[in-house]
Amino acid sequence: MSISMYQVAVPVFLRALTNLHHVLKLGQAHAKERSVEDSVMLHTRLIPDMLPLVKQVQIATDMAKNGAARLAGVDPLKFEDNETSFDELHNRIERAIDYIKSFKPEQIDGSETRAITLKTRNGEQHFEGDAYLLHFVIPNLFFHCTTAYDILRAAGTNIGKTDFIGKA
Repeated sequence: MSISMYQVAVPVFLRALTNLHHVLKLGQAHAKERSVEDSVMLHTRLIPDMLPLVKQVQIATDMAKNGAARLAGVDPLKFEDNETSFDELHNRIERAIDYIKSFKPEQIDGSETRAITLKTRNGEQHFEGDAYLLHFVIPNLFFHCTTAYDILRAAGTNIGKTDFIGKA
């Protein structure tokens, strides 16, 4: 039995965002217990030249929702990057999850050779669907989810590996 592009993409995206949602809730509770304003936590960074927590969540959700859309051959739903509270970040994750769930297997399966072009600050990047998913979207999604986790952990949130990975 072979595995399909949909199976490699959508369940992985949903699990990563669901677990990100979970650790973010724990981070929110930690901040509230310590009377730390949302704005302080959301702008926390691991080091000065790294993006803050809010941006890590924004990029993670963009990777997943845009990845699903591009594999399906449709223009991604655009989200404003204007969240200023944990509640707004939770809403963003929920909207991304709902959007990803709207894709059907027949929209994504067979996208292995679909041409995907991204315009980045470094110019255009060209992929075929399988390389886009396996070598761009998934590594970036997990990088930003991991960095969000690390920021929350470094800020003192009582989270561990099981919170990041979730339950099987």
